[in-house]
Amino acid sequence: MLKKAALTSLWFLFLTFPLLVIRVNTIEHLVEWRWKNMIYVGIGSFVLSLLWQYLLARQASARGPGEGGGSPMRSLYRRILDDRRVRYPLLAACGVFALAFPFLFPSYQTSILTTALLYIVLGLGLNIVVGLAGLLNLGYIAFAAVGAYAYALLNVHFGLGFWAALPIGALLAALFGILLGFPVLRLRGDYLAIVTLGFGEIIRLVLENWNDFSFGPSGISNIPRPGLLGVELNLQQATSYTYYLMIALCLLTILVVNRLQDSRIGRAWIALREDELACEAMGVDKTMAKLTAFALGATWAGMAGVVLAAKTTFINPASFTFLESAMILSIVVLGGMGSIPGVILGALLLMLLPEYLRVFQDYRMLLFGATMVLMMVFRPQGMVPAIRRSYQYRRDEP
Repeated sequence: MLKKAALTSLWFLFLTFPLLVIRVNTIEHLVEWRWKNMIYVGIGSFVLSLLWQYLLARQASARGPGEGGGSPMRSLYRRILDDRRVRYPLLAACGVFALAFPFLFPSYQTSILTTALLYIVLGLGLNIVVGLAGLLNLGYIAFAAVGAYAYALLNVHFGLGFWAALPIGALLAALFGILLGFPVLRLRGDYLAIVTLGFGEIIRLVLENWNDFSFGPSGISNIPRPGLLGVELNLQQATSYTYYLMIALCLLTILVVNRLQDSRIGRAWIALREDELACEAMGVDKTMAKLTAFALGATWAGMAGVVLAAKTTFINPASFTFLESAMILSIVVLGGMGSIPGVILGALLLMLLPEYLRVFQDYRMLLFGATMVLMMVFRPQGMVPAIRRSYQYRRDEP
């Protein structure tokens, strides 16, 4: 174990040496050698390698031969769900804290949490496509771009407000979801991922180059914030109002997605995810199931895009890159595909931690990648995995 940890430490030193040890001062034309960083990296990677091997050994021993092993997170999750004495007080406490948040913290913190709530809606929308239906979509942010630009352009050309543009943006995004669904009906796996990635890039490039339609790379500014019965709101009041609006939208999304999981179409999505051929053999309309998944997933992205445009009051194509789609997909995978509480927890962690750990901003992507690797090794089903339904037949004794 020590030999393996030492080799890992040396290899990690070799990989990080140009980045963490050598720094070129272009102003004074000097090369700075930061040997202390090399010592820290060597000791840290050695200790982490030992910890990694210990956790792997403990995980293997906990599983035992032919067993899946238990999980403290899963046990806690099951206890919260099954015990009403724990579930209801916890939900009530979270609700009171969420409602009182704008009164307890400054507007900047409220704006950050509003962004996290926005990504919860996006994550739950993508969870329909990826988590329930098993259709990998790498261009999901394109549907949010459709909703955002629908609101911005309708406001610029026709003077439509936020509440009028919200359902229009959702319907347009659903239409684009259906348009994407038709060409990929026969695709799955890597081929589906490539086509959806291309779709997202096509939407972004069209918005960036069609200047007469979308105002090109300069974007659209001065987009009105959500209105409240014609009352003029200052910046702080508008931030709090948008925050409460996002709470309502999150609750609506959770309610709808939860009902969809238990519905006929939800069971069809799960069957499609598990085995497409067996699903079709059992009489499930595969075409309708896929189109419905793409359309409903895109609907929530369209509404989130409208809220995003109203919150930032400015949009441009650079706001809807592949990195955003990858971040939303990471939220779903990290939290647990098909799990509503998992997606919520994943969105809060990935959106809030970078803001509150700015001391590590130079190594944020490194920490993010390391976290994803650790999750895939120790928690491949996500932080809060979805509860897989099982059916048992019992014959009554005579």
